Amino acid sequence: MKQIIQSFKTGETILEEVPAPLVRRGCVLIQTTRSLVSLGTERMLVEFGKSNLIQKARQQPDKVKQVLEKIKTDGLMPTLEAVFTKLGEPLPLGYCNVGKVIGVGEGVNDFKIGDRVASNGHHAEFVCIPKNLVAHIPDNISDEEACFTVIGSIGLQGIRLLNPTLGETVVVMGLGLIGLITAQLLLSNGCRVIGVDLDDKKLAMAEEWGVIPFNSRNGDVVKFVEEQTGNYGADGVIITASAKTNDIISQAAKMSRKRGRIVLVGVIGLNLSRAEFYEKELSFQVSCSYGPGRYDDKYEQQGIDYPLAFVRWTEKRNFETILNKISTQFLKVNSMISEIIELDDYLQIYGDIGQSRSIASILKYNDLDLIPERTIKLNDFSFQGSKGVVGIIGAGNFTKMTMLPSLKDSQAKLKYIASNGGVTGTSLAKKYSISRSTTDYSEILKDSDVDLVMITTRHDSHAKLVIETLNSGKNVFVEKPLALTIIELNDIIEAQIRNKKVVTVGFNRRFSPHIQKIKQHAGNTQMNVIATMNAGHIPYDFWVHDLKIGGGRIIGEACHYIDLITYLTGSKVVAVCMNSLGVNPEENTDNASILLKYENGSTGVINYFSNGSKAYSKERVEVYSQERTFVMDNFRKTEGFGAKGFSNLNTRIDKGHKNQFETLIGKVIEGGESIIPFDEIINTSKAAICAIESLKQGAWVQVN
Repeated sequence: MKQIIQSFKTGETILEEVPAPLVRRGCVLIQTTRSLVSLGTERMLVEFGKSNLIQKARQQPDKVKQVLEKIKTDGLMPTLEAVFTKLGEPLPLGYCNVGKVIGVGEGVNDFKIGDRVASNGHHAEFVCIPKNLVAHIPDNISDEEACFTVIGSIGLQGIRLLNPTLGETVVVMGLGLIGLITAQLLLSNGCRVIGVDLDDKKLAMAEEWGVIPFNSRNGDVVKFVEEQTGNYGADGVIITASAKTNDIISQAAKMSRKRGRIVLVGVIGLNLSRAEFYEKELSFQVSCSYGPGRYDDKYEQQGIDYPLAFVRWTEKRNFETILNKISTQFLKVNSMISEIIELDDYLQIYGDIGQSRSIASILKYNDLDLIPERTIKLNDFSFQGSKGVVGIIGAGNFTKMTMLPSLKDSQAKLKYIASNGGVTGTSLAKKYSISRSTTDYSEILKDSDVDLVMITTRHDSHAKLVIETLNSGKNVFVEKPLALTIIELNDIIEAQIRNKKVVTVGFNRRFSPHIQKIKQHAGNTQMNVIATMNAGHIPYDFWVHDLKIGGGRIIGEACHYIDLITYLTGSKVVAVCMNSLGVNPEENTDNASILLKYENGSTGVINYFSNGSKAYSKERVEVYSQERTFVMDNFRKTEGFGAKGFSNLNTRIDKGHKNQFETLIGKVIEGGESIIPFDEIINTSKAAICAIESLKQGAWVQVN
C-alpha cells in the first residue's frame, strides 16, 4: 500500500510503498477514501525536517539538554549514533482519515464490515485504528465533509475548556482551519465571536458566518476588542494561531476582561507577564488535542472507555459531536476546502507547503478495489539452502538502535522484518538490506528458509510468540523477559522439549568483555556479587510498569542482572528475597533491592533504583572472592584489586550485544546448544518472577 511519510533526516516528504496492516484486537481495519492535510501541524513537521541540525537544536532545547546528559554517561560517539538513528526514523503524516471498514478485530462490537467511519488514521491506503478513535459517519455527510471530524474535535476541545455561555464575547486568534471551525462552533453555541488573522480571505469567509473580523496588520487588536465590548474586554480568548512570538499571549491577556479565560489550542511563545495575568485574575489553560482520553494508553489502545456519567466528553464523543454538527449544518465545512488532490499527486500539497495559502487540502484515494498486501519484497536475494537465515518480529527501539547495528557485520542473512504498521519495518529493511518487510509475522513462521526468529516485541507477547516459533520448528531468540508468569514459563518448557529447538534470551551482559574478564579471573568459587542499576525514572503510566503488559521493571529489566550473577557464580538461584522503597512497597518495584541465594553458597545483591542522578554511572558490578575485588563501572572500565595478573580494562561502552549476536548466529549456522544454557534461562526467569512474589509475601521465596 502507499503511505505518506516525512523524513526528519533528509527533509523529504515521500509516498512510500509499505505493507498493509493486519487488523488487531480492539481495532478496525479501514480502507481510506479521503484524508485531510492539516496544513498547520504538517507544515511544522515538514519544515522541521528540512531544517539543518543547528536549526533543529534551536527548536528543541529540551532535547539538546537530554543529549548533553547522555554524552556525560554514555560517551560522545554512542550518543551521536543514537541521535542520528532517531533523526533517521520515518514519521507517518496525517491524522484526519475517512474510509470504509474492511476488518473488525476481536472485542469490537460497534462496527461492522462496510461501515463508513472517520478516524485519526494517517495518510495511507489502509489504516488499523483502535475503536475509541473511530466514529460512524451519518449518511447525509460526504467523505470530504467527514474529513473535518478529527481536526474539528481539536477546536471543540478548546471550547469545552473555555466553557462559554450564551451571549459571551469570545475572541479567536488565528483563523486557520482549526480557528475557522472553532469560530463556527462558538457561533452555534450562541456566542458573539471576534476573529483575528492576517489573511483577508479567511476573515471574509468568517464574516459571512457572522464573525466580527479584524486584521491585526491594520491596527491595535486590543483596542478593537475593547471597543467591541464596551471597554469590558472579552469573556474568553481561544488561541488557535501558530507563531513563535510572545506577543499573542500578551495581547490575549490585555484584551480579556477581569477574571477572563484564555485557552491555548495552537503553538505560540509563552513568556507570560505575571502583572498582566495577576491584575485581572485571568485563567489560562492549554488544550490537549482531541479531548479526554488523548495519550491514555488504557483508553486509546486498550479500549477502556471513561464512564459517560463522570467524563461526559471523550475524544470519541467529540468526534461524534463534530459529525453531528456537520450533519445538522451547524458546521459548514465545504467552503473551507481549497483543493482535492489525487494521492499520487501529493507533492502538489507538500512540495511547497510552507508557502501554501490553502485552508483545507484533501487527498483522494481512487484504487478502492486494492487488495491489502501484508508483505513487500525489497531485495530479491536467494536464501534457499542457506543457514543463519533470520526473520525479525518487532521494529522498535531495541531493534533499530541495538540489534540491527550489531547484526550488520555478522553472518546473519536477514530475510524478514515484521512490524505492526509497516513503516518502521520498511525503513529498517531498506537501511539494513533486509529482503522483505511484513505486517504478518506468520509469514516468517511459515517460511522454510528461516531457521532463527528474533523477537523484540512488547513483553506481554514474548511467551506466545516464542511458543508459536518453537511449534513452527524454528530456533528462537527473544529479548528479555522470556515470560511474565510461571504458567507461561511452563508452556515454553513444554514447547521446547517437544520441538527440541534452541531458545535464547537477550541476556547480553554476560557476553561483555568486562564481565568475561572478571569471570576468567574469579573462576567458579563462592563469591559475593553486588550489582547496581541506576536505571532512571520512567513515568508510572508507561506500559512497562503494568505487570500484565510489561511485567514491571524487575521482571522486564532486572532479570539481566540475575543472569549476570548466575554467569559469574557458575551456579543457579535457589531462593530470592526482595524489598522496595516506600510505605506501600508493592507500588514501587523500580526502587528495590533483591537478595539471591545460590546453590554453591554464593550470594547476590541487586540494587535496582530509579531515583538516582543521571550524572552517576548507570550500571556497576562489584565481585568479592578470596581476598580479591573486581569492579566494573558502566561497561567502560573494569578494575581488579588483589588479583595477580589482572590488568585494568578500558573500552567504549560494551554491554556485550555484538558479541552475543555474533556468537548466536555462529551457533545457528554450525549447530549445537544454546549460547546460554536453557536451564539457566528458566532459572533466571523464575527468579525474577519469584522476586515479585517475595515482595508481596514479605518473605524469602524458593525458586524450584
